[in-house]
Amino acid sequence: MQTLSTIRELLAARGLRPKHRYGQNFLHDQNQLRRLLNAAAIQPGELVLEVGPGTGTLTEALVELGATVIAAELDADMAAIVDERLGERITLLRGDCLDGKHALAPALRAALGGRGFALVANLPYGAATPLMMTLLTEHPECRGQFVTIQREVADRLMAQPDRKQYGPLTVTAQVMATIEPIGTIPPSCFWPAPEVVSAMVAIRPRNASAVDDPKAFASFVQRLFAMRRKQLRAILGKAFPLSEEFNPRQRPETLDPAQLVRLWQAARAHAEGAG
Repeated sequence: MQTLSTIRELLAARGLRPKHRYGQNFLHDQNQLRRLLNAAAIQPGELVLEVGPGTGTLTEALVELGATVIAAELDADMAAIVDERLGERITLLRGDCLDGKHALAPALRAALGGRGFALVANLPYGAATPLMMTLLTEHPECRGQFVTIQREVADRLMAQPDRKQYGPLTVTAQVMATIEPIGTIPPSCFWPAPEVVSAMVAIRPRNASAVDDPKAFASFVQRLFAMRRKQLRAILGKAFPLSEEFNPRQRPETLDPAQLVRLWQAARAHAEGAG
């Protein structure tokens, strides 16, 4: 794996510095990288998506494990470094991994080709939440996400009802997947050191889910939490047949994920009956 000295030299040789606008904080602690790789348990020949490879530290480790790597890099300077070091050993896509906030970029979808894959990445902070949500709701072929993110986002993934961190990301992730903390990472493990603590998590899709339309469910939860402080009766209307499980005065933020699934199912049935 690349050391901190190697990363610095790669940038210095090209007159480059980490770019704040891209959220470039390079993870150089090899023990932390190994923890992420061990959690991902990549098998030889397995298809792996990496977003934001930077200078290619994690990319090179994935290639050494025998993974078939598709890497998406927004920064042309970083993409040039990865291309120079790894060349034809990976598929490198230059540009944003996302098309808006709710879909993978067309070039990335084409490269994946509907095949099963795992996401293994030190995610750029700005792309983390929309990418994770997109994979959870649109790509059942993703067998797991093994990522470094801000600890704040990790806390949201694992939050409990009626807490400030509890929201649409929490509910969708916990309904669709299991969330396992891998560990926290202090700023000193990155260069330059970020102002926040980071965390590694493993997100593994559930084999069976009560939700047969993840995108519609996520949209429903998003609408509810846009009015999270209002009572259910005020949100859903007087004509909505709330079951005895729900108190009309409850707020969405007090409902656990399983309750929100049942409420969504009731809302869908009600809409179909009204139609």
